[in-house]
Amino acid sequence: MTPDQLLTFATVAELGNISHAAEALHLSQPAVSGQLRLLQEEFGEPLYRRDGRGIRLTATGQQLAAYAGKLRQDYRQILAYRNALRGLETGTLRLGASTTPASYLLPYLIAEFHQRYPAVSIDVIDGNTTEIVELLPTLDIGFIEGPIPPSLGPDIAIRPWHEDEVVAIARADHPLARQYPDGATLKQLAAYPLVQRESGSGVRQLVERAFAVAGLEPRVALDLAGVEGVKEAVRAGMGIGFVSAMSMRHEDDLLATLRVDPPHGLKRLLTALVPHADMPTRTAQRFLSLCFPDADTPPAGMSTG
Repeated sequence: MTPDQLLTFATVAELGNISHAAEALHLSQPAVSGQLRLLQEEFGEPLYRRDGRGIRLTATGQQLAAYAGKLRQDYRQILAYRNALRGLETGTLRLGASTTPASYLLPYLIAEFHQRYPAVSIDVIDGNTTEIVELLPTLDIGFIEGPIPPSLGPDIAIRPWHEDEVVAIARADHPLARQYPDGATLKQLAAYPLVQRESGSGVRQLVERAFAVAGLEPRVALDLAGVEGVKEAVRAGMGIGFVSAMSMRHEDDLLATLRVDPPHGLKRLLTALVPHADMPTRTAQRFLSLCFPDADTPPAGMSTG
């Protein structure tokens, strides 16, 4: 017994005529009759009897027709779901992003994606770089900042995405902001307490490496999770902080940006990580085409609705 035999039987039972069912299924009448014969052999008794030019179901055939009808309905729903996915009429996109891309880049891309594919559900998980890497097996795409972890599996595609610069921030009335408006050295910054991001943060990793290369040990006043927490602590006069330059685009006059002179490796790449790169979902492919508009176009069959 095969699904095709049951689907054929459901059509025959509905139309009550083998030749009409053959036309509806785009099969020959002998092909339909052959499937019915094999199905009857599976059940070991007649499923229908000839009745004039049509057929009449036996009691066994009526019960089987109910099951076969449910199977056909499920099959039609599966086809509709497949066709919807091909056109991105539905589906789910699961993104993970560390703080900088999650806050300052992805919102604009997600808004554009939603406008094009309004029925696609988008789940966004944010965290620091370490947390996003750990979640990669459950994501369609992950966006991280800083160095690429060496432990990534071979099925994960690594795509450099955006350049970013980490800058120091201070209160606008801080001595450094007044004395060095065009930039300060790491040695000058190290003279003041440091408000730093939590362990696992890409910004923290970059800053710690820069101080180590310069042979400096800053005085850490506070560890905080998240960019806004660092900003608030700096506003409160707790010390100097380091954040992505992107996070200062819409900042008020209470904070001053101090570019590090020279940069000492405080420039970095934001990277897109694509798990299951050998078989990415259509939703992931289409979102990546927004992230990398100059790259190859996605496979055919993905319409914009």
